[in-house]
Amino acid sequence: MRREGRATKGRSALRLVDVAERAGVSLATASRALSGSDGVSEVLAEHVREVATEMGYIANPHARTLAGGTTSVAGLLVYEIGDPYFSEIASGVVRVATEHGWSVQISHTEREPSAEVTQIRLMRAHRVGVILVAGSGYVEPAMEADAARELEAFQEAGGRVVVIGRHHLHSDAVLPDSEAAAASLTDHVLGLGHRRLAIAAGPERLTTVADRTAGIRSAVAAHGLDPDDLFVVHAPFTREGGRDATQRILAQRPDTTAILALNDAMATGVLSLLRERGVVVPRDMSVTGFDDIQVAQDLAPALTTVRLPMSEIGATAFELALRPPSGRPRRKRTDHELVVRDSTAPPRPNTP
Repeated sequence: MRREGRATKGRSALRLVDVAERAGVSLATASRALSGSDGVSEVLAEHVREVATEMGYIANPHARTLAGGTTSVAGLLVYEIGDPYFSEIASGVVRVATEHGWSVQISHTEREPSAEVTQIRLMRAHRVGVILVAGSGYVEPAMEADAARELEAFQEAGGRVVVIGRHHLHSDAVLPDSEAAAASLTDHVLGLGHRRLAIAAGPERLTTVADRTAGIRSAVAAHGLDPDDLFVVHAPFTREGGRDATQRILAQRPDTTAILALNDAMATGVLSLLRERGVVVPRDMSVTGFDDIQVAQDLAPALTTVRLPMSEIGATAFELALRPPSGRPRRKRTDHELVVRDSTAPPRPNTP
């Protein structure tokens, strides 16, 4: 026989008003605290979150949508979801979002402006509260014009936007120290005695490529050399792009002694192609990367690169998104660290 008794309030029956009563705050304050909205001190918000956790309360992210508002969901737009650079940024975003009771929806665009606009529109249709754009902007402002209009409309409706990288967008931004980092890496290579340098660069239209190339050129000029002597090959920002760039470098500039890849993914392709061709790194050719993704130290040889704090960059971006909007866009610059490993060495003595 089944014994029936007085029903107890389970997790599914918990309401926001129950959390508010237990925390000793108003319903509106509890709502703002759990959604990360403005108008609640961090101390009070943390208290409300602790009470909600103790009670087992799980917010319904769709409730605000049904009321015509936004959800506690952030949209993260990346260029390539399989690229470790973006996955490490995403880890920082998700960590901070989770701490503040938000979830993260990730979309990728394969570096196509039209796909970027489509994804932004989908995020707006899903009533996300925050949109984060991770990755390079475009050198030509016109390529971002449609995305800029969508994001401006989103902000005017109360949404928050933060971009990572240099963009022609009127929003808060986290700016990786690309130019100075590239100059630091180039100083290291030139300090080893290399003078015949080639750059395995990503797509020419990206501001990240422009900034990193500018850093290399400035370092070359500072050493009294002609930046125009640099051999620059543009290819996709991928492992295959690195292989393609290396093929062209070996064919057109066989006297090159150092290849500077503008990201670590390209550098893995550079190393792969050189290994196939019997070019020993670093004895015959020095190779550098950029970003210091987790696998960089496990390559053979381990990759000399420059470290950007990708997870921290993602975390900083979301923290900016949680702050109230300001009259002028805020800019947060990050630092960098040169990481010297086994893929660089002085050129061979008989190298001109």
